[in-house]
Amino acid sequence: MNESESSAALGRFLTLADTAEILNVSASQAYALVRSGELPAIKIGAHGHWRVERVVLESYIEAMYEEARRLSLWNQSDYASLPELSIGWSAPATKG
Repeated sequence: MNESESSAALGRFLTLADTAEILNVSASQAYALVRSGELPAIKIGAHGHWRVERVVLESYIEAMYEEARRLSLWNQSDYASLPELSIGWSAPATKG
């Protein structure tokens, strides 16, 4: 079974375990993404099992690639060295 066939076998909605496997992160990391609202998901059933729609996960992955691309471009720009414009984009300064 190739990757597209195995993806189709999972269906429209993914469990957090499936989501974690696709993102290559732990189940607790996938849960944290959902709980924070960074990765949209829905609760299903009386016990409230989280499910992530496959197309939502794909959109999330694309958005993360775009964010990484923009950050890379920002870091390469002349403005990245200006402290007043790079707040929150670089490591915090250490006290010396």
